[in-house]
Amino acid sequence: MTVTPPGIANAKSVLIIGATSGIGRALARSIKSLPSKPTVIVAGRRKERLEELSKDGFETAQFDVTVGREALRTFAKNIVAKYPDFDTVIFSSGIQRSFDFKHPEALDLDTLEEELNTNYVAIATLITFFLPHFLKLSVRLHFSVCSAPNDKLISTRIQEQGLPSFIVPVTSNLGITPGPWVPNYCATKAALRSLGLSLHFQLQDTNVHVMEIIPPLVESELHDNQGMTGTLSRFWMPLEAFTDATMQGLLRGDLAIAPGRSGIDWEAWEKGKAERVTELMKNRV
Repeated sequence: MTVTPPGIANAKSVLIIGATSGIGRALARSIKSLPSKPTVIVAGRRKERLEELSKDGFETAQFDVTVGREALRTFAKNIVAKYPDFDTVIFSSGIQRSFDFKHPEALDLDTLEEELNTNYVAIATLITFFLPHFLKLSVRLHFSVCSAPNDKLISTRIQEQGLPSFIVPVTSNLGITPGPWVPNYCATKAALRSLGLSLHFQLQDTNVHVMEIIPPLVESELHDNQGMTGTLSRFWMPLEAFTDATMQGLLRGDLAIAPGRSGIDWEAWEKGKAERVTELMKNRV
């Protein structure tokens, strides 16, 4: 029997990191408008954007993913303490920089490291800090009391599946087919894609679910610092169309959500990978 996975409609409290613009903000608005009416917490660096979203009824948290490990730990603890029913995190923050390894003397390794930390290390770290809470949500404990023949009461600890929770990394089509002009960005997104799939299998006997969003080139502010917006706007997927397609995948609980061009590349290069990982897991036992 095929079991339909839970999806975003089951979420009660959603944290979106990197939600002050682009994909993150669009998803925040769409999730907030769901009939299930989840609490939506938007996190980002830009105070003025957060104030605007607060006026629209969003919970807000000013946050920069480039802070150190202990600051990330504190942020995670504060979110869990303030929102006990927090059950979904969407990682939409990211930066993209160009590097030309033909001229290694000109490479800014601090910028390369910042991109790696922002797009991968900080996300992996926050997942680690959020998982104890999600795993606790995913298990429901209760006790059954019955009488023994000697009239003593026996208490039995029973563990059942609890509430679903969701880890949603936003990766990139460039994590499937790299763009050599942004090599480090592509590597970070490929790493995040691999981590997400591994988490899916590690957590498959829990009620913690992974849903990866794989954007193609999408209408976004991401390219502004490269001066490429004018050129790329002729090719990118409109943000509204991308958001609509992504929301359908989130509602279905898809493991991989690949709208537009991403779907073509996913079919060509990624389809069947989850099944191959399943076989690998079986052979490892």
